[in-house]
Amino acid sequence: MADLSRIRQNKFLVLGRAGMDIYPDPPGTRTKEASQFFACLGGSSANIAVALTRHGGIADLLTSVSDDAVGHFVLNQLDRYGVGRNHVKLVGGEARTSLAVVESRITDHQSVIYRNGAADFEVEADDYANLDYSQYGALILTGTALAAQPSKTATFEAIRLAKAAQLPIIFDIDYRPYSWPSNEVAAKTYNSVAQLCDIVVGNDDEFGVMANDYANGKAFAQSLAQSGVAIVIYKMGQLGSITFTSDQQFETGIYAVDALKPTGAGDAFMGSLVASLAQGEELEEAVRRGSAAAAYVVSRIGCAPAMPTTKQLEDFIDNHSGLSAA
Repeated sequence: MADLSRIRQNKFLVLGRAGMDIYPDPPGTRTKEASQFFACLGGSSANIAVALTRHGGIADLLTSVSDDAVGHFVLNQLDRYGVGRNHVKLVGGEARTSLAVVESRITDHQSVIYRNGAADFEVEADDYANLDYSQYGALILTGTALAAQPSKTATFEAIRLAKAAQLPIIFDIDYRPYSWPSNEVAAKTYNSVAQLCDIVVGNDDEFGVMANDYANGKAFAQSLAQSGVAIVIYKMGQLGSITFTSDQQFETGIYAVDALKPTGAGDAFMGSLVASLAQGEELEEAVRRGSAAAAYVVSRIGCAPAMPTTKQLEDFIDNHSGLSAA
């Protein structure tokens, strides 16, 4: 097991997708009725990286984007948020940066994802071979990077090199069924990766997929903590979360808000969780702050633009009535 205190270096290597999110404007508009749209940075890994920088951390992104106007939009957005992009590769051919058309509405919410020939799947193992992993406090990866080749092999290579450098590895399961041939294939891959990680975060459906039985997701998450994963966080939406370690478990509620949209909560949770650990917070407090960040983001426009700074998060917590019971 890696030394989790290294997370306090507050410098992270984040592996996975970056893309463009497109929102019908104004909020509440249905896509099919829209006459104008708002575009911003998207993609789970890019969002997590933004969340880390918003809290004063350093985050370098590892991914690929298409060498076209959309890919360069993503690069410019990464610069805007202060996310390191020296390890973002431009790819040509038919590969395209992912697009997501996302409604800012809860009732009858529609998200349409375009990931055929996704550019981020074009990352290769050689892209990770010469990185200095020792300069980072942790490697953070999202499960979408494992859904296709050559990205899958490259991700396992990044994990191998990170472990060789004794770097803590943090895994956001981030299961997107449309990227996988079957639940069974996803489960086998995720299980192989989880056993190599120090922190694993996912929701009840994702752990259910890993267990090959949705009813046993919670028990599966707990078993990971007993088999060598230092921290496992089992998220349950409106029911809060349960955190498992080898010697304890605790429940955390949610911060109730009037949500504008259902997206971005998981990325905000992960980013603020890790940032809080980097700032020296105890695990229970870090999970609480992750829960607050998730509530903050779903009540605001966009995902990357909505990630709170440390001050914004603290003001939100101070002015909120508090956690609901888990």
